[in-house]
Amino acid sequence: MKKSFFILALLGAMAAFTATIASGLSLFPKAYAAAPVPSTQNTSNSTPAVSKHIFSLPQANLTQEEQLVFILGKSLFEKIWVSSPSSTTASDGLGPLYNARSCQSCHIRNGRGQPTSPKKPSLMAASMMMRLSIPAQTEQHKADLAAGHIGVIPEPIYGTQLQDFSVQGLLSEGKATIRYKEIPIKLSTEAPNPTEQSVISLRAPIYTIEQLNYGPLPNNIQMSPRIAPMMIGLGLLAAISEADILAKEDPNDIDGNGISGRANRVWNIQQQQTTLGRFGWKAGNPTLLQQNNAALHSDIGISSPMFPLGAGECTVQQTDCRSFPNGNSVHLDNAEASAQMVDLIEFYTRNLAVPKRRNSQTPAVLSGQITFAQIGCHSCHTPRYETPSNAPTAQANQVIWPYTDLLLHDMGEALADHRPEFQASGREWRTPPLWGVGLTKAVSQHTQFLHDGRARNLYEAILWHGGEAQASKASFMQLPLQDRNNLITFLESL
Repeated sequence: MKKSFFILALLGAMAAFTATIASGLSLFPKAYAAAPVPSTQNTSNSTPAVSKHIFSLPQANLTQEEQLVFILGKSLFEKIWVSSPSSTTASDGLGPLYNARSCQSCHIRNGRGQPTSPKKPSLMAASMMMRLSIPAQTEQHKADLAAGHIGVIPEPIYGTQLQDFSVQGLLSEGKATIRYKEIPIKLSTEAPNPTEQSVISLRAPIYTIEQLNYGPLPNNIQMSPRIAPMMIGLGLLAAISEADILAKEDPNDIDGNGISGRANRVWNIQQQQTTLGRFGWKAGNPTLLQQNNAALHSDIGISSPMFPLGAGECTVQQTDCRSFPNGNSVHLDNAEASAQMVDLIEFYTRNLAVPKRRNSQTPAVLSGQITFAQIGCHSCHTPRYETPSNAPTAQANQVIWPYTDLLLHDMGEALADHRPEFQASGREWRTPPLWGVGLTKAVSQHTQFLHDGRARNLYEAILWHGGEAQASKASFMQLPLQDRNNLITFLESL
């Protein structure tokens, strides 16, 4: 019956789609026009009005039928899930423990998440979560990690993620809180910003987990806060050839430039073997489909054919949690989200377009682009790729500018979370793409960056760089004021 519901929904949407096209109207009105195929950097100097929905548009090269599939995927991405049992059987299965009730709850308008304000330190209801694990305790743990079958050892009671919400009648796991310590950083003798300060204050986060309802955490707990990343261009990142990514590897720094990027190798559930990791802050997932399924499972508590447990992240020691009803159904492939549903979500997330650049030919931007290369930022934030012809049609044969190498880099002790993930160490992070970074304020209504949102602007994000990026940061700190400002202006044009 539930599968029939989706067929009827599809037919209804197709009818509406056909009527819309027949009337001469567009599915995406001018204010929300489908974004162009990101095949160039866009040399326009114009400054069009930027909609806060600019990250929610499909690639312009989708066919009309594909635009319809995109809309269906969008509806599932925004679906508000409810607990079981429920009269809305197509939406039940939430939790029993969870962090959010929909994908959109964390990826608001497909933009970047943020931690809560220091005035409201609880992470509850923020687009941020706390990952958990412990070091290997047994020889079997060590063997499983070495084989790449698992990426971390779950904390025995709380699992791999702290869930701060629960369905009615069940206690949540706990609440993570955050406070900050201000750290002054002196730049060059020239002022770094219009306030004419030569010192910038960075905020170092300090995390505490309180109201633990299932017992204390062990002393050797490994915690890693993560904000939700922006969603644009994910299909294009998936389309970059593995050969192009691996060509940038230099784990032993053979060329002596101080950059030793390396790929993460992670467990691919579909292929049942380790493959290249691309997605997540530590490149912990190999495909967009697996990334999406893992998020449904861990963040919302929704099962799928890839993660079929109806109890979500409930561990075997959380017996009450495991006894709660779930929404697994034979009509949904013995899960709460069927293979068809997760495929639609994957299609939506794969085809979210990258907006065109703004003001890319102004003198300040061009100067900042030169400085970006001169101080070595491009060594990790690789600007350009060409996608291969065997990629999905919407992503194939394109020149793209994501500014990432998708490799792991040691970013220094200040950014370390001391929580390994597959082959990524506690000091390593995947280079995040920079495309769209200048639209963060317009889309997400904030400018908080890095894996935990500690940086309040792009200046601070650069100053938190260490490890392999230490030399580039030092060069940035010694730049004249105008050159620093131009570099930031360049980043804001992406």
